[in-house]
Amino acid sequence: MQQALALAHRSGLLPYPNPWVGALVVKGGRVLGRGWHLGPGTDHAEVMALTQAGTGARGATLYVTLEPCCHWGRTPPCTEAILRAGVREVVFALRDPNPEVAGRGLRILRSRGLRVTNGVLADRAAAANEAYLKYRATGLPFVTAKVAATLDGKIATRKGESKWITDEAARQRAHHLRRENQAVLVGVNTVLADNPNLGPRCGPKFEPWRVVLDSKLRTPLRSQVVGSGRCIVACSANAVRANYLRLERAGARVWRFHGRRVPLRPLLKRLAEEGILAVLVEGGSETHGSFFDQELVDRVFWFVAPAIIGSSRSLSAVGGRGVERLADARRLRDAQVEPAGNSWLIHGNLSRWALKFCHDPVATAAAARR
Repeated sequence: MQQALALAHRSGLLPYPNPWVGALVVKGGRVLGRGWHLGPGTDHAEVMALTQAGTGARGATLYVTLEPCCHWGRTPPCTEAILRAGVREVVFALRDPNPEVAGRGLRILRSRGLRVTNGVLADRAAAANEAYLKYRATGLPFVTAKVAATLDGKIATRKGESKWITDEAARQRAHHLRRENQAVLVGVNTVLADNPNLGPRCGPKFEPWRVVLDSKLRTPLRSQVVGSGRCIVACSANAVRANYLRLERAGARVWRFHGRRVPLRPLLKRLAEEGILAVLVEGGSETHGSFFDQELVDRVFWFVAPAIIGSSRSLSAVGGRGVERLADARRLRDAQVEPAGNSWLIHGNLSRWALKFCHDPVATAAAARR
């Protein structure tokens, strides 16, 4: 199962909105087939592994990180492929909370005489699929907040200077975060102040979606985010229509929402409906504050630079309303600290989707939907 989990990670961001899945066909102590899911419309991990194993799959054991699907979608049911291949035993890690599966895959295989074991390394399988699990339970993407601040929690001086709070090594680590998410979200003030590209500068070419919160459509047509060709500008219904049309002609997608401000939960829901299940929020202050106030952040990566800016007029990392009582402060679970150049990186989770799902994902998803 550990090997199957390692195979699942080969998929990167390709499977979304489908889950990460890895599979192995094993007989007589030998691995005959390996598979991982490459995205909607492509073979599932089980089918890839069974195809590679060929006739050797008869009488073998299939290890897979998620319950095999049993419904027709873009591809046929994996349960049918397993039965045709003549597999003797199926071992999987995690039950699939998708209502079209939700234990049915397990029951179908057992009813046809296969030995089926589930729950093997379920905690690790759930941790690898937190974005998918949250989406199945809530319809929302998994949100990571990235902050780079000084020791006193500042992200800019009182005159607005912010480049650079951290050193190059820390910034490289932050660019890896962009590679791990399908979209990078900022407020329009960040675009106006810094004109960021928001794409990763490391590794193979990868272009995340750039999402800009811009109620009044002030995003410049010549900004790098618009020029990327993968830009979504979220505005209010009151925004000037002429600006809306100009941004669309420049290549941006413009999403309009009711109200004077862009509502974050409906925006996240629409991103998930577009298949975007992993979102990195890079701030600034008010954007981070809004996400924390509404308890929409699942994971935090906080870079701390060994510097002090001071001043009550300099910009703090997290604005918004905040909390009135210390008991209500958001606290990281399983927080870890590691060096990042001459800075430190503190990271941990605010939500516990993996822990919630590793015992009974079907019941957890149903309860969350209610």
